[in-house]
Amino acid sequence: MQSLIVSKNEAGQRLDKLLSKYLNLAEKSFLYKMMRKKNITLNGRKCEGSEKLAEGDEVKLFLSDETIEKFSRVKLQEVKKVSLNIIYEDEHILLVNKPAGMLSQKAKESDESLVEYMIDYLVSSGQLSTDQLRSFRPSVCNRLDRNTSGLVVGGKSLPGLQIMSASFKDRSIHKYYHCVVKGKISDKQVITGYLTKSEATNQVTVHKQEVPGSAPIVTEYEPVEWYEGYTLLKVTLITGRTHQIRAHLSSIGHPIVGDYKYGDSRVNEEAKKLYHIQSQLLHSYQVTFPKLPEPLAYLSGRTFYAPLPKTFSKICRDWR
Repeated sequence: MQSLIVSKNEAGQRLDKLLSKYLNLAEKSFLYKMMRKKNITLNGRKCEGSEKLAEGDEVKLFLSDETIEKFSRVKLQEVKKVSLNIIYEDEHILLVNKPAGMLSQKAKESDESLVEYMIDYLVSSGQLSTDQLRSFRPSVCNRLDRNTSGLVVGGKSLPGLQIMSASFKDRSIHKYYHCVVKGKISDKQVITGYLTKSEATNQVTVHKQEVPGSAPIVTEYEPVEWYEGYTLLKVTLITGRTHQIRAHLSSIGHPIVGDYKYGDSRVNEEAKKLYHIQSQLLHSYQVTFPKLPEPLAYLSGRTFYAPLPKTFSKICRDWR
C-alpha cells in the first residue's frame, strides 16, 4: 500500500488525471476498476476519478509495491548541459530568452528542447525531484520557431502552467517582436490575410482572400529604424499562427533577413557574408501580462523584456 498526499502542484486537477500520471503505464480501465473495487481511495472513501483534488487530499493505493513499480515509470531524459538565459523566475513561472537554434518543444522522441533543458535545470537546482515528475511535468506555455529567438514562458507549477497557457491561447498576453526586413517601410500598418499550412512541408502560404482550409491572420508592424534598404520593425501579433510573421511580411515584399524558408536568397547570402547569420533576424523581445487570477495575480500588468541576440544587436549598432 502507498499513500499519496496531494501537493500544491497536483491540486486543481481530476483524480483520474493524477492517477494516469502517477501510474503512467497502466490502462485507464485498470485505474477505474481499482477505484470501483476500493483498491484506490480518496480521503478514505470510494472514488470515481472525476473528483477535483485539493492540496492535502490523501490518495491511498491498496496495491502491492511490485504492481505500483510495474505501472509507474519516471522518464528523465539525459540532455547536454545548457545555461539558460533566465529573465525572470518565481515559484510558478520562469521566463527564458531562448536562443535561435533551440526547439521550444521536441518534434520527435530523440530531440532535446527547451522543455527538457528547463526540467534538467529545475532538477539540478533542487527545485524539482524525479519523484515529483510522476505527477507533474513542467513545460512551456508558448512556442517560438526553432530559429526565432526570444521570450518563452515556462510553467513550474500546475497553476502557472494552466493559467499562462490559457492566457496565450486566448491571446490576452501581448507579444511584441523585433525583426529586420528587406526594403524601406515608412509607415505603421495593420495587414490582414488568410493562411494555409502544408503538413508535408511544414510551410505556410498567405492568401489575400479566404480559401478552403485557411485561417484569418492579422499582423501589425511599425518601423523603428531604416538603413540602406533594410528596416528594423516592431511587430505585434494580433493572431498567432504558424510562421505568421515570417510568411506575412514576405507576402508583401518585405521578407525577414536570414529567413531561408520565406526569405530572399540574395539578401540572405549578403547578410551571411557580412554577419555570419545562420537564422532569421526575428526576436520576441517583450511580453505584457493581462489581469491574471490567483495565485498569479501578482503578475498582472507586468512587462518583461529580452535583450537582442549579439549578432542582431551588432547589426543595429552598425547601422547607427
